[in-house]
Amino acid sequence: MTARQEKILEIVKAEGPITGEQIAEKLELTRATLRPDLAILTMSGFLDARPRVGYFYSGKSANQLLGEKIRNLHVKDYKSVPVVITEETSVYDAICTMFLEDVGTIYVVKKAGYLVGVVSRKDLLQVAMGKQELTSVPVGIIMSRMPNLITCTPEDTLFYAAQQMMKHQVDSLPVVRPFPDQDGQLEVLGRISKTTLAKAFVELGQAIQI
Repeated sequence: MTARQEKILEIVKAEGPITGEQIAEKLELTRATLRPDLAILTMSGFLDARPRVGYFYSGKSANQLLGEKIRNLHVKDYKSVPVVITEETSVYDAICTMFLEDVGTIYVVKKAGYLVGVVSRKDLLQVAMGKQELTSVPVGIIMSRMPNLITCTPEDTLFYAAQQMMKHQVDSLPVVRPFPDQDGQLEVLGRISKTTLAKAFVELGQAIQI
């Protein structure tokens, strides 16, 4: 926040409601000069404006406003392309896919396309440390199965997704919706990962102007 914007907030806190013209007069500036600052403070939520009345201080701190912003970020705007395999895929091929796609979790789907399980780095590592022939073991044997999977929907917030990932100690969530004409089945639309959350956090930081 600039020094002038801080001064504007002080004036509105002390004397609001107050018009833009009155604020400009107190700062010995023109209304046109103040217009961008007032617009920024209003759009950011620090001030409320009412026609023919003037500006009010919203009473919200920067942390409160940032929290509101975070809670308005939705999964549908940040989901990435899911990496999927079928139950019949061998553990060896799953390891290759995970390495090539650089992901920590792969979603397992039926040939029809609906979600049946999830296989993680830990799952694959445990099998790889054994004496089984990796090309002959299907991931359907080692995966975590539905309905014991944690998922999210496009309409959920990133904040909710992050809470679920922390609570259940997973590194990603499949983004799902009910599968057409298949009661109880879920179609995988995307994924939300820790990398997704980090990217959103960085973008949010870059967008903050005050």
